[in-house]
Amino acid sequence: MAELTREQCLEALAKVIDPELGLDAVSLGLIYRVDVHGQEVVVDMTMTSPGCPLADQMIFEANNELLKLPGVEKASVNLVWDPPWTPERMTEEAKMTLGFA
Repeated sequence: MAELTREQCLEALAKVIDPELGLDAVSLGLIYRVDVHGQEVVVDMTMTSPGCPLADQMIFEANNELLKLPGVEKASVNLVWDPPWTPERMTEEAKMTLGFA
């Protein structure tokens, strides 16, 4: 079995859509860290605002998408607030979609 990569994890996390904005967590710049340790993946993820009512749902979805990857035995998705999210973290395409560019 091939070794799991950070890029594979990011592809899985790109399936997590922010229902309010309609864009994925990776494009929005919500993923701060992805560490792969053998069969375990640890992710630091934030939300666009601390009061986000969908945080639990998005963390749950991120965890599930990672566990779907072949070879992943354990996934930990940590909600972090430091540094605070800003629109500058988004991809150029996401910025254009949301009118920031």
